[in-house]
Amino acid sequence: MATEDKNRATAAAILPLVGGATNVSSIAHCMTRLRLGLHDRSLVQDDALKAVPAVMGVVDDDTYQIVLGPGTVARVTPEFEKLVEEGKAAAPAADPAPASGTPLSAAELAAQGAEMKAARKAKNATPFKLFLRKIANIFVPLIPALIGCGIIAGLNGLLVNLEWLPSVTPALAAMASGFMALIAVFVGYNTAKEFGGTPILGGAVAAIIVFPGVANIEAFGQKLSPGQGGVLGALGAAVLAVYVEKWCRRWVPEALDVLVTPTLTVLISGLVTIFGLMYVAGEVSTAIGTFADWLLSNGGAGAGLVLGGFFLPLVMLGLHQALIPIHTTLIEQQGYTVLLPILAMAGAGQVGAAIAVYFRLPRNESIRKTIKSALPAGFLGVGEPLIYGVSLPLGRPFITACVGGAFGGAFIGFFNQLGDAVGSTAIGPSGWALFPLLDGNHGLGATIAIYAGGLVVGYLAGFVATYFFGFSKDLLAEFNVSQEPSASPAGTPEPVTAKGTPAEEPAAV
Repeated sequence: MATEDKNRATAAAILPLVGGATNVSSIAHCMTRLRLGLHDRSLVQDDALKAVPAVMGVVDDDTYQIVLGPGTVARVTPEFEKLVEEGKAAAPAADPAPASGTPLSAAELAAQGAEMKAARKAKNATPFKLFLRKIANIFVPLIPALIGCGIIAGLNGLLVNLEWLPSVTPALAAMASGFMALIAVFVGYNTAKEFGGTPILGGAVAAIIVFPGVANIEAFGQKLSPGQGGVLGALGAAVLAVYVEKWCRRWVPEALDVLVTPTLTVLISGLVTIFGLMYVAGEVSTAIGTFADWLLSNGGAGAGLVLGGFFLPLVMLGLHQALIPIHTTLIEQQGYTVLLPILAMAGAGQVGAAIAVYFRLPRNESIRKTIKSALPAGFLGVGEPLIYGVSLPLGRPFITACVGGAFGGAFIGFFNQLGDAVGSTAIGPSGWALFPLLDGNHGLGATIAIYAGGLVVGYLAGFVATYFFGFSKDLLAEFNVSQEPSASPAGTPEPVTAKGTPAEEPAAV
C-alpha cells in the first residue's frame, strides 16, 4: 500500500470512532498526537480506537488526543482534515431544536451530558494550568524548526571541526542560525494568536527586539543590543500588544479602526518594549542562564538526581510546560540547553522499568505484548505507550521508573559539575533521538559518551529498581497470570487512556 493510502486508511479508521466529521470541532497535532476538539465526547469509541494498528493510545484532556507517534501524526493529520471537510460537506442540515416540552432523545441527553462534563472541566481548570497550556501552545509549534535547525547546526559543527567542506559550512551555518535569529518574531506571532489578538501585530512588535537598529538606542543608562530579552521579551511584548489592541477596539471609532488601532498597538507596545521590556527581559534571561550553570556546576549529581527523578511526575501534572521558555532561553544564550539531556533520563528509567516488568510477568501475554510493541518508541523517546499502558496502571513501576530517571540524571549532573556540559541544541526529542542534537563544551565525542552513559545508567537503575522493588506479592499474584488482550484494563494497552492527563510535553519521555 502506498504511503498516502496507508495514512488515509488510518485517518478513515479513526474518523467514525470519534463520532464522525460532524462531531469534530477542531483539529491540530503536536509531535506525537492528533488533538481533536469534539462536540460530544460520549460518541468516542475508546476501545475500538486503541485497536487501530497505528494508534499507540489515547489521552482525554481539554482536547481528545490520539497518540500516533512522531512522523506518522504529521502525515495522518492532513488526510484526517480532508476527510472531515468531505464529511461535513456531505452531512445533512441539522434538525431544528425540539420545541419546549418535547422529550429529549438519548443522543440529545448524551450531548447535554457531554456539555455538562466540559463545563465542569472548564470550571475546575486552574488559571495556572490554563496559563501553562497557553505557553505550550505558543512554543510547541516551533519545535519542528528547532529540531531541524539544531541537527543542521550539529552537522555544521562536525564539519567545521573536521575541516571538511569549507565552502559548504557557511551555508549550513546560515540555515541553522536564521530561524534562531528571528525566533522572537515567531514567538510574538504565536503569543498574540493564543491570547486573542492579531497575530501579525504580535510578530511586528516582537520584531523590534531583533532589529539591528536597536543598537543605537539607550535605555536604563546602557545601549540596547539586538535580541536582548530574547523569547521572554517577545512573549511580554506580544501580550502587551494584545491588551493594547483590545483596548483600542473598544474605544476607537469603527471608521478609524483600520488606521488607528494597528498604529497605536505597535507604537505603544513598541515604546514599552524598547524602553522597558527589553532591559527587564534581558536581565531575567541572563539570570536564568546563570542559575542553570550555577545549579549544575555546584549541585551536580544532586541537582541531576532531583531533575531526572521528578520529571515524569511533572509531566503527569502538566507543570513541565513551564520549562519550555527556559529551554528556549538557554538555547538562545548558549546554543544549547543543559537541562534537557538530564530530563531525558526520565525516559531511560521508564524503558528500564518496562523491561523489568516484561521479565517479572512472564505469564501475562497481554502486557508483555504491549511492552514489546511500545519499547522501540520508548528507546526513541516516545514514552506515552509505556507510561499509560504499563507503569502508571501498575503503580509501583511508575515510581521505580522515576528512580531510574534520577540515577541517569545524577550521572549527567555529576559530569556537569566536573565541567563537562552536556546540552541539546533543540527541544523535543529524547532517548536515542536526542543524539543528533547533542552539543557541549568539550567536544562532540565526550558529549555523546556522557549522554550515552546516562542512558545506560537510567536503563539499568530503572530495571533493577523495578525488578526487585516494583511488585508486592499481591501485585505479582494479581498480574502474573495469563490474560486475554481484553481481560483486564491494567494488563492491556487499554490503560493508555489517561483521563485528565495534561497536554503533550515538548520533550517526549
